Amino acid sequence: MQFVLASHNKKKLKEMAEILDELGIEVVPLPENAPEPEETGKTFEENAVIKAKSAADFTGLPAIADDSGLCVDALGGAPGIYSARYCEGTDLDRNAFLLKNMQDQNDRACRFVCAIACILPDGQQITVRGECEGELLRESRGAGGFGYDPLFFVPQYGCTFGELPGEAKNQISHRGRALRALKDALKTRI
Repeated sequence: MQFVLASHNKKKLKEMAEILDELGIEVVPLPENAPEPEETGKTFEENAVIKAKSAADFTGLPAIADDSGLCVDALGGAPGIYSARYCEGTDLDRNAFLLKNMQDQNDRACRFVCAIACILPDGQQITVRGECEGELLRESRGAGGFGYDPLFFVPQYGCTFGELPGEAKNQISHRGRALRALKDALKTRI
């Protein structure tokens, strides 16, 4: 069975495909001409549903969408749902902006949060959430992953998401946890 991923992010596609393959789900990319819905939700879950519904309506396929981000305690949960839009530019620009905003903060506690919404062919909606606790470093480490991964330190592993091999990251990451919850929910519905 094919599911469309409501994202053009190839790394997310690979991550989701690896985990959902066990259920016989082929995750296909969103067509390039698909509209980008406005993320007007106030939570990760609301934004994930908006994106999944848009992709399902456009393609006619069951759709999976995630909304994820980094929530930093010292910043009142920011960048949160605005993680990808925290500032103009690249991942490096967003990381630099975050570090600038955190330069005088000693509390480095943070978490990655991922909400995944799935719209099934019969209109059923599934929403799940995964989180991973960590600490925000003062400088980047590692070239793996994407986004804030090189700044997100996982104490039990002694390294950042940017330094973890993909398989290990999938086991503990917010997205990996949410995907496993989705996989469990889908087992009884497809």
